[in-house]
Amino acid sequence: GPVWKPLLNGPFTPDRANLAGKGIKEASEANGWPTELSAGLIGSCTNSSYEDLSRCADLTQQAKKAGLQFKVPYYVTPGSEQVRATIARDGILDTFLEAGGTVLANACGPCIGQWNRTDVPYGVKNSIVTSYNRNFAKRADGNPETHAFVTSPELVTVCSIAGTTTFDPETDSLTTPDGKLFKFEAPHGKELPPRGFDAGEDTFQPSPEDGSKLSVKVSPTSDRLALLEPFDEWNGKDFENLPVLIKTKGKCTTDHISMAGPWLKYRGHLDNISNNMLIGAVNAENDETNHVVHQLKGTYDKVPAVARQYKAEGISWVVVGDENYGEGSSREHAALEPRHLGGRAVIVKSFARIHETNLKKQGMLPLTFANPSDYDKISGNDKVSIVGLDKFAPGKPLTLKVTPPSGKTFDVVVNHTFNDEQIEWFKNGSALNLMKKLNA
Repeated sequence: GPVWKPLLNGPFTPDRANLAGKGIKEASEANGWPTELSAGLIGSCTNSSYEDLSRCADLTQQAKKAGLQFKVPYYVTPGSEQVRATIARDGILDTFLEAGGTVLANACGPCIGQWNRTDVPYGVKNSIVTSYNRNFAKRADGNPETHAFVTSPELVTVCSIAGTTTFDPETDSLTTPDGKLFKFEAPHGKELPPRGFDAGEDTFQPSPEDGSKLSVKVSPTSDRLALLEPFDEWNGKDFENLPVLIKTKGKCTTDHISMAGPWLKYRGHLDNISNNMLIGAVNAENDETNHVVHQLKGTYDKVPAVARQYKAEGISWVVVGDENYGEGSSREHAALEPRHLGGRAVIVKSFARIHETNLKKQGMLPLTFANPSDYDKISGNDKVSIVGLDKFAPGKPLTLKVTPPSGKTFDVVVNHTFNDEQIEWFKNGSALNLMKKLNA
């Protein structure tokens, strides 16, 4: 049968696979990726169960017995308060700490850029290994030169003890302080804690039986919190002459659409966090980020600024995109922001599934080119009309009427994956609007 080997995927994309050991070594030499490790990170929402962490603790214990510990900073982010309390009770946390590890808060943590990293200056080339599920440029620490590789928590652990990305635990040995050769044995973990889970600190606050008398007061001067305003319902008409705000080129992940890291402090204030909308996307017209034209004025500005100008002028707009648009985190802000700033449709070669659904939930039209090469026919200087919305139905394509600056309009067929219920979301302005109506 096939021989299964662990993979380290990356850098900068989770679908670039490198076999552990020899594979990553050869790819690193060919591409100039650093093989010396600068940090190892496990946990966050993914791969942070009791079983994952107990297997990592087993490997750490093996190394400790041989006199070895983590060669690089090793960060553990427990997946929940319950997991944190249980691994603390069962001695797993201490195993990591005694070997030089650091335990972070129960949160997204460095996976979404909550990492105040001081050991590697900005712009310095380095490699990290993580057991997170995303590794796009600048994501963990804001540094475009951090090469992040995603792999299993076990492999993160052994690489952090070896200090390299190229260590293969099946074949490679480490030298112990007394000069002996040490090899890892396959890790043993426990699927569930033998003594059951410890729930940890009880942070649940039940809501009152009758909430009708409650009003949620938010300071009008807060730049961090603002109540959401319901989005407008569809007016029953086709969308006419919408400028293309940006035609994105190549990879456009939810990190490109709504950056995390320092922006997260505004995640409760939609208008403020919308100032990061599409600032990481590459404009196909000039190969630049965050530099688009206002079609009516002919002036260039940042993407959110041009979107706000259109909105103030009562003009809706669309985004045109490439393959797998919106891959990455299932980040709701990546759909909320374009809707808030006046976007009506996102028209692409193909979508990442979750982002496509999130756009539908916010009352936007995620559409795909029936003929992907039509992407090349549309420019960032064109206007589009979306016609046939009065007959909007599952499985029935819509038509784009595209008008370039030269004025000769042409038709493009676009597909959608809306079902009957999702079409109601669109008509009501958002899924939330519909829920409110149904529960009135």
